[in-house]
Amino acid sequence: MSGPLASLSVVEFSGLGPAPLAGQLLVDMGARVITIDRASAPADPTDINRRGKHSVALNLKSSEGRDAAKSLIAKADILIEGFRPGVMERLGLGPLDCDDHLIYGRMTGWGQEGALAQTAGHDINYLAMTGALHAIGPAGHPPVAPLNLVADYGGGAMFLIFGLLSALVERGISGKGQVVDAAMCDGVPAMMGLLHSLQAQGTWRPEREANWLDGGAPFYRCYECADGKSISVGALEPQFFAQLVEKAGLPHPGPTAQNDRARWATDREEFARVFKTKTRDAWVALFEGSDACVAPVLDFREAPLHPRNVERGGFYQDQNVPQASPAPRFSRSAPSRPTSPKPIGADTEAILSDLGYDAAEIARMRATGALT
Repeated sequence: MSGPLASLSVVEFSGLGPAPLAGQLLVDMGARVITIDRASAPADPTDINRRGKHSVALNLKSSEGRDAAKSLIAKADILIEGFRPGVMERLGLGPLDCDDHLIYGRMTGWGQEGALAQTAGHDINYLAMTGALHAIGPAGHPPVAPLNLVADYGGGAMFLIFGLLSALVERGISGKGQVVDAAMCDGVPAMMGLLHSLQAQGTWRPEREANWLDGGAPFYRCYECADGKSISVGALEPQFFAQLVEKAGLPHPGPTAQNDRARWATDREEFARVFKTKTRDAWVALFEGSDACVAPVLDFREAPLHPRNVERGGFYQDQNVPQASPAPRFSRSAPSRPTSPKPIGADTEAILSDLGYDAAEIARMRATGALT
């Protein structure tokens, strides 16, 4: 492996949502990630979160399966698990069962303790409880779920990785690992510093579609074009707004009137009328090279083919599955492209051999059901 994390060894207990993405992003940066899976299965090239990972299939309900997991964990730098609180402890694989060098990453929605700790939830629920969901969507309608990007992956996977790498730096000083308790209901508020500031300053209104960043401002929202496709407009600063209205042929209200909320509803209607007069690509061509902050709204099929994304190499195809290239970029320790997802359990025998199991032991474990 190559990349800035090529020396890092990670054990990931397979699951859903932010924990697998965290493991994938560590693989993208060169880490060796071994997933502990419940049962072997064929390779699935569409399971992008499994790209580059190794897999061992163990029956954790058997003592031999748990012993193999413990041996694997003992050689790892980091463990990642996304189960409900208490599951790993009941398996005898909790933090107190592991060596003190291990950085033990735990990913939950509500945290390890508290009234909701054992309660099921999803991105939309965690986002709702932080106040963020209330601000997303059109006025006069219920809030709109922003896919599962904000709580699952922003407040979850990204903060888990941030915590793991922070603990890794600290271990370089103390020599000891620790538990990283990443909860989505903690990560989302941590991303809301600007919004909390605007509220404290009295410049953010509680109703939806009444503010700069929630679609209320006519110069920060999406508009439908003549062909039914859409463009995004983000001309917040006065100098960018001036270019927007000049190129679009809109009346310029002047620098002070741009943020006059009393005008916004009327201006939105006028912007909508004007942008409906040309196709999306015609508008993109008109604004090309300007600082008007206009970009086409691309669908999943269009995005990998856009010239800017092609030029940057932001996407690639693996077995006809479009996916994002590893990010960010590095000047010296660039990671290689991850390998395709393997069959689940494909590395079981090789991994056990590395741990010191001989062929007879592996065969016996498979016969007794310790290997799945």
